[in-house]
Amino acid sequence: MNSRSGVALGSVLLGGPLLVALIGPLVAGSTRSSYPPLLPPSAQHPLGTDVLGRDVLALVLTGGTSVVVLAVAALVLSYSVGVLLALAVVGQRRRWVDEGLLRLLDVVLALPGLLVLLVLAAADRNGPVPLVLAVAVLQVPPVVRLTRSAALEPACRTVVEAMLQQGEPWWRVHIVHTGRSVLGPVLVDAGHRLNVVLGLLASANFLGIGLAPDTSDWAVHIERNREALFLQPAAVLVPCALLASLCVGINLVVDSALAGREVK
Repeated sequence: MNSRSGVALGSVLLGGPLLVALIGPLVAGSTRSSYPPLLPPSAQHPLGTDVLGRDVLALVLTGGTSVVVLAVAALVLSYSVGVLLALAVVGQRRRWVDEGLLRLLDVVLALPGLLVLLVLAAADRNGPVPLVLAVAVLQVPPVVRLTRSAALEPACRTVVEAMLQQGEPWWRVHIVHTGRSVLGPVLVDAGHRLNVVLGLLASANFLGIGLAPDTSDWAVHIERNREALFLQPAAVLVPCALLASLCVGINLVVDSALAGREVK
């Protein structure tokens, strides 16, 4: 598969869930428990009803917004902190700052994600804000390590020394100039890390930490209806397919776009 076809296919896979997440709430019907549970697909309910008697199509159309918003918020927060930290320590002449930060982040890196979520549940820290913060903090150590590794070689180039000798500001040399050099690896990692973030968010919703059990969220909807998979498969398989399409699409778009740039 060449880069153009990869971008086209990835755009379709990514655009479908995003379109549902953005436009779906505007055209969806009621998500209240107003119908008998586990009705089969019909003219009134094209995808049937779930275990709570809610229209599955309406839930699917409204359930993507929270997924996209929470995942993007966690990713933006983790990369905003992680990339800046990595570029800052790479530009430091005092190596103990670099080593001290890495050892501190190793402690966070050793914490299992599910253990952190269970601690949140035990501390009764429920809600989307604590969840996003916890997921973002868990992603900072690997983001710092990847960005630092990618920035070590560009940060040691002669052009960097020349810019410093010419009086260029430190932030312009190590944040802007070196930051452009690590953009490719960071984008590739972000595509993969989206899968990790979605997995943690879904796990949190399964544990009842994140969103309320009656929220029309794709992950919550899958958890609530997983035991009725064979009675009402659309209630589980459709949101699963949208989540999978979202993950595959973003990775395919990023990988194909970067591959096309390397060929040029």
